[in-house]
Amino acid sequence: MTTSPLGGPAKVVASDYVAPRLPEDLPDAYCEGDIATVPLVEEPHRASWQPEIPERYLSMSADELADRIRGVRAALGERLLILGHHYQRDDVIRFTDVRGDSFKLAREAAARPQADYILFCGVHFMAESADILTGPDQAVMLPNLAAGCSMADMAQPQDVYASWDELTSVVEAERTIPITYMNSAASLKAFVGRNGGAVCTSSNAPAVLRWAFERGDRVLFFPDQHLGRNTGKRLGVDPVGEMAVWNPALPMGGLEPGRITDSRILLWQGHCSVHVRFKVEQIERARAKHPGCRVVVHPECTEAVVDAADADGSTEFIIRYVKDGPPGVYAVGTEINLVHRLNAEVEAEGKTAFCLDPVVCPCATMYRIHPAYQAWVLEELIAGRIVNQIRVDDETRSWAQVALRRMLEIT
Repeated sequence: MTTSPLGGPAKVVASDYVAPRLPEDLPDAYCEGDIATVPLVEEPHRASWQPEIPERYLSMSADELADRIRGVRAALGERLLILGHHYQRDDVIRFTDVRGDSFKLAREAAARPQADYILFCGVHFMAESADILTGPDQAVMLPNLAAGCSMADMAQPQDVYASWDELTSVVEAERTIPITYMNSAASLKAFVGRNGGAVCTSSNAPAVLRWAFERGDRVLFFPDQHLGRNTGKRLGVDPVGEMAVWNPALPMGGLEPGRITDSRILLWQGHCSVHVRFKVEQIERARAKHPGCRVVVHPECTEAVVDAADADGSTEFIIRYVKDGPPGVYAVGTEINLVHRLNAEVEAEGKTAFCLDPVVCPCATMYRIHPAYQAWVLEELIAGRIVNQIRVDDETRSWAQVALRRMLEIT
């Protein structure tokens, strides 16, 4: 049982708040003109964020919030672990103990059994993964329950279950391997665990797909069609003749039975709302303005963008590509907070990194982790209350662990 800093068991305060789903294709109105922190009351999209935050936090400046967060960190010491995803704003990242991609952070949480409290500054599916991998006496919290993932939302569990039933009425279930990207709900990680599949990340997706093809004839890949297509193409699977997009809103995914049986990869119709903003035209403009620049993008970008870039890879790959590369200009196709921070880290080495997208567009759900929410959740701990705890039920946890273990064994 997690104990309160004041002694005795910590009281878990439940919330019935459910985050609204973002539109699949985010308009520019969801993008911010500035990534600097303003008081929460001035945030333009706050109306769609978790309302259960005391009023006193709404008008606090970034400096005042920083002082409060700093105070809790000092009081809790190693009992508190703060994790920050690369896409978080600087005012959140500066108080994290570890920063990285989603699975790296979940594993870091599992490696710190002395941490009673884990504040995951990311989005909902990431906090779920941390809860799956950590011990029962550790409390994983999400600062703002509205911080979801529009891509993960595109694969709703009931839609996946129904699609699987339709799919396996045409092809053998035993020869069809479900693969879910890490950016998915815990229930879907459990689903692939039960059905002989595995989880993948953007860095190990090629290895996981090779593993799947050794065991079956085809793969159902969800929720991101672009990662699946770009990875399959890298392995020699023809995107036109051997892949098909499965639309869960249509009977049989909108596909004829012959198209299903001929496909080696069935791609769920989902995408990352940030990464589909990158266009070939942006790459062409970058090359015209900066002759000789290197273009590196995330594999969640479209096939055309990945083909036009010099390199593509996971967030960690992009960081290494720029940091280990020679002096010069790097045009980067991924989230703006990461690019902004990366540029600051390499500019002394004669390098410039800039974002391909001319509109400053942070990940709209990741952006909901505002320092005000950080300060609120942490100060509640000092008062002996755990708010915004993320819990995965035992059965889901067990099967999700199966899928995650398979991934680790593969890679």
